[in-house]
Amino acid sequence: MSKIALVDDDRNILTSVQMTLEAEGFEVETYNDGQSALEAFTRKMPDMAVLDIKMPRMDGMDLLQRLRQKSEIPVIFLTSKDDEIDEVLGLRMGADDYVRKPFSQRLLVERIRAILRRNEAIAKDDAGEGEVAQSMVRGDLTMDPLRHTVIWKGNDVSLTVTEFLLLQALAQRPGFVKSRDQLMDVAYDDQVYVDDRTIDSHIKRLRKKMRTADDEFSAIETLYGIGYRYNEE
Repeated sequence: MSKIALVDDDRNILTSVQMTLEAEGFEVETYNDGQSALEAFTRKMPDMAVLDIKMPRMDGMDLLQRLRQKSEIPVIFLTSKDDEIDEVLGLRMGADDYVRKPFSQRLLVERIRAILRRNEAIAKDDAGEGEVAQSMVRGDLTMDPLRHTVIWKGNDVSLTVTEFLLLQALAQRPGFVKSRDQLMDVAYDDQVYVDDRTIDSHIKRLRKKMRTADDEFSAIETLYGIGYRYNEE
């Protein structure tokens, strides 16, 4: 049973979403501010966190930043319709997805399931229960799907599941263009809709992480209006 941490200062949302998720078979822990959630996470990490952005004591952005210092657990943001800048910033900081308020609880459940399925597939590979996957080497890039590791020019790069899948999809065929729709299919379940901006934000975050290992990293090329291409260096 996957444990979901739900963090929001709106008690109505906490109650209703908790009931929905528990009915779907999830174990749910609720917190009404980021500080109390962080204290609980220090003791034991959940399998996924669903965070509101605007909260007292510690908001969702600060909580995500603290989380990313110690964990790559998947994170979904709950955002208001006027939080466009915050959505993009959140994705750049390492959130896996966002859902806008007011939202369909069924949509939230499907997004949670889609992201957890990706994590479970990687965990099975780590345990030797999944299909045997070979390490992929593309010039200075080495990716190991079994261990979920990325090495660039000898340096380890820590990526979220979504970032790893996007980089893998691009690097599998250097020189070939992947459209945003194709990358959405790689990173998300068919039942989950995301817009172009979500993919763009993940790519920006991915580039930023790769540049922590090499400030001249430029292997991912943007073709405006078309998509992205990996150029083997």
